[in-house]
Amino acid sequence: MIDGNGGAPIPNAVLVLRGGAIVAAGPVQSVAVPAGAQIIDYSGKTIMPGLVSDHVHVGLIDGVDGGPQFYNRANILRQLRQYEAYGVTTITSLGCNGPLFGELRDEMHGGKTPGADLFGVDRGIGVPNGAPPANLLVVGADQLDRPETPEQARVAVRGMVGRRTDLVKLWLDDFGGSLPVKMKPEIYRAAIDEAHAHGIRVAAHIHDLADAEAVTHAGADILAHGVRDKPVDAELVRWLKDHSVWYIPTLSLDESTFAYAARPAWVLEPFAQHALQPAVRARIDDPAWRERTEKAPNSAAARTSLAVNLRNVKALYDAGVSIGFGSDSGATPLRVAGLAEHRELALLVEAGLTPLQAITVATRNAAALLKLNDRGVLAVGKRADLVVLDADPTQSIANTKAIVAVWHRGRLAGGRVETFEP
Repeated sequence: MIDGNGGAPIPNAVLVLRGGAIVAAGPVQSVAVPAGAQIIDYSGKTIMPGLVSDHVHVGLIDGVDGGPQFYNRANILRQLRQYEAYGVTTITSLGCNGPLFGELRDEMHGGKTPGADLFGVDRGIGVPNGAPPANLLVVGADQLDRPETPEQARVAVRGMVGRRTDLVKLWLDDFGGSLPVKMKPEIYRAAIDEAHAHGIRVAAHIHDLADAEAVTHAGADILAHGVRDKPVDAELVRWLKDHSVWYIPTLSLDESTFAYAARPAWVLEPFAQHALQPAVRARIDDPAWRERTEKAPNSAAARTSLAVNLRNVKALYDAGVSIGFGSDSGATPLRVAGLAEHRELALLVEAGLTPLQAITVATRNAAALLKLNDRGVLAVGKRADLVVLDADPTQSIANTKAIVAVWHRGRLAGGRVETFEP
């Protein structure tokens, strides 16, 4: 058993579940199994907590298409079931959510419907003629606010607070200079100030070091992406630590830009292929699409950004900055629900974290970022959200893909992912 707290796996472990919660956990010699309990024997398997993703999106895409028409109940529930089947039992949809969000969030919190538990940002604060790019993220007017003045930013935040948003999200950067404007400091300062006045934390979309420093000095609580233009400096490290700012690297975001065209071995595995909708599978099987993608300037830029991001997350982790877990899955067709989270784990290890450290980031740390004290670890009193694996992922992070079963709220939610059809 990997309990999520960062310690070595516990051999010959026993978990006792009752009513969706863990009532006992530990080595077999220290756990009394109640008389009459149903015994499920996972001898030879490894159990770890369900993954918690702090940065995804739901309802923005279906197949290779995006648009507000996809923010509907059937599509979102399909995505939530896919996250769950891939061992991601809690997600945070970080912006661009429509009016349906509150209803579905309450439903998932109540455990009434299969799928990952749902938290998130109600809409989000974007930039007129700027981020997020309207041609990349096609959403309705009720899914995103683009305030032009500080007062409009405050009104937008108050609207999100009234709709019971879990966080506020703002998009700061200009997407590598591809957009004519960035968010003005007076806009993000007003949004952060208003959110904090209501006790709501703020997550900021950034790419560059300068923007990360500026928005965190303005009070942002979470960097929703990694710094990808240059090495992080001592000033940012000090500020993040001193002000308890969380850092979500989203390494798999840039990887998804080029990886499917390059067709590494993991893309061809059944674990990945079963996560892909037919239209996405057809796209990545198209030689012409692969050739165009490999030659595209944004693929080269993404490779460079990923390399910088890998070095920065290791430096920040080693410095003691609080690292969260997320992939930005669901924002574009190739950021695939569930699959992207396993790529994020692999990339954290590629960055230099041990498999156990990466798992701890994706379980205990990710839950702590959301201030969820009831999950992320396997311990008495916590939710019985757990993943059963055929092999030990502390020996190889690839073993997180060897899913035998997913238990969510103490109920069997799914068997092997190979039987799951998106």
